[in-house]
Amino acid sequence: MMKLFLPFSLLIFTIQMSYSQHRPRTMGIQIGVLSPGPLNAITDVKGVKVGHETIVKGKDIRTGVTAILPHDGNIFQDKVPAAIYIGNGFGKLAGYSQVAELGNLETPIILTNTLNVPIAADAVIDYVLGLKGNENVRSVNPVIGETNDGRLNDIRGRHVKKKDVIQAIKKAKSGAVEEGNTGAGTGTICFGWKGGIGNASRKLPESAGGYSVGVLIQSNFGGVLQIDGVPIGEELDQYYMKGRLTEDNPDGSIMVVVATDAPLEARNLKRLAKRAMLGIAKAGGIASNGSGDYVIAFSTHEDLRAVSYTHLT
Repeated sequence: MMKLFLPFSLLIFTIQMSYSQHRPRTMGIQIGVLSPGPLNAITDVKGVKVGHETIVKGKDIRTGVTAILPHDGNIFQDKVPAAIYIGNGFGKLAGYSQVAELGNLETPIILTNTLNVPIAADAVIDYVLGLKGNENVRSVNPVIGETNDGRLNDIRGRHVKKKDVIQAIKKAKSGAVEEGNTGAGTGTICFGWKGGIGNASRKLPESAGGYSVGVLIQSNFGGVLQIDGVPIGEELDQYYMKGRLTEDNPDGSIMVVVATDAPLEARNLKRLAKRAMLGIAKAGGIASNGSGDYVIAFSTHEDLRAVSYTHLT
């Protein structure tokens, strides 16, 4: 089964700039050999929903929250198979060990900034405990990813609140996904330009199963930007190791969320997640010392869901 997904190692995780209408394909840049889904979005994987809460105040506050839901039911009671791959572990990802141990996801995935991981986890716990059917739940494993938006945002102010996380979850919907300066991507930088939220999808030919893979990223990392093999960073004379070494800092992070409707269990989802690092490299990422590079992969295939036994939690 896994060999069907090797072509996705060539998938470029598009760095969306300030304006989402400027997606590469709208400008005639056809990346990769596989066709995108109808929306070229992670929501092309049936059941997946995405919500954002964007926080912009004054001159110094540029941050937010992005929520990814694998389906619109009670995720705790209807867990999906999942895996997490750590490319470079300079980060504060919460919830890793239980996903690694049990191979499933029981909450929405939340992306935010580094110093708001604890409050986001607290909000997700509140959300899960408040769902109908979870009255006897005594343990919740919130999965919270982050990148550091401290260059454009007053990160020490910790402006994300629990209500913002809940709002992002409640706003989650299928259909087109807002990109760029939104949600968890509001204050991020990538390759020395404005980063943000990006997403894409690819669909296998029917002869290879016809499955879909969708990707959403929170881009905040560095290196030497390439787009479809073209050395954009070099051509525009903006890249790591160019000139002022102390200021040309490649450190940052990237959170990658991979969704598929293929019947993959946790072991093969981790193998799939590893391939995302090849996509980051093809875009010019270098996984620098201070970059947290994480991939969370899950399958929406209904036959692989794990029913929760709340009396055991």
